[in-house]
Amino acid sequence: MDSWIQVAVTIFCSIAASSGFWAYILKKHDKKDAKTKMLIGLAHDRIVHLGMSYINRGYITPEEYKNLIDYLYSPYKEMGGNGSAEKIIEEVKKLKIERGKNE
Repeated sequence: MDSWIQVAVTIFCSIAASSGFWAYILKKHDKKDAKTKMLIGLAHDRIVHLGMSYINRGYITPEEYKNLIDYLYSPYKEMGGNGSAEKIIEEVKKLKIERGKNE
């Protein structure tokens, strides 16, 4: 039984010490970072685009406000985004909340 444990420990240590194993782990980690960066970038673009359209219009509807804050800005901020999108959100929060002209 002791020989099986020695073999298992040897195999485990060989895998953990191999450069290919760590290269694989790092590559998976990099892909997640790239996906996270892409999601943050897309959310930022959408927040800025929508926010500016509401600011230019001069008001925001309750539904638009909820969608912008709950479904875009909150997850964006949790993922680490901030900066100019945060400035846009602060301006949007100052807008009048009213029903749209077509509602």
